[in-house]
Amino acid sequence: MALRYILRDREILRWIMDHPGRGAPYSIRTLSDATGVSRSQLGRLLSGDREALSADEAHSVTEALGVAVLVLFAPPPSPWRDESSTD
Repeated sequence: MALRYILRDREILRWIMDHPGRGAPYSIRTLSDATGVSRSQLGRLLSGDREALSADEAHSVTEALGVAVLVLFAPPPSPWRDESSTD
């Protein structure tokens, strides 16, 4: 079972990409390169077509951006939540 972390606010993600905690601003391409999360997934997250990433992907994104994971993502309320749906 893969836990999915739900993005709290895509506008905050965009702002943090433009003003990361360390380093230069990120584009979708450079954030993808830094994290291993596909450009497609990041683009869909920013457009609202996707609402969540795996726990590993969420941690990778926030580590690259220099913020705590809970700043951008909300973990599922329970590890037993039905994870059968796909974004």
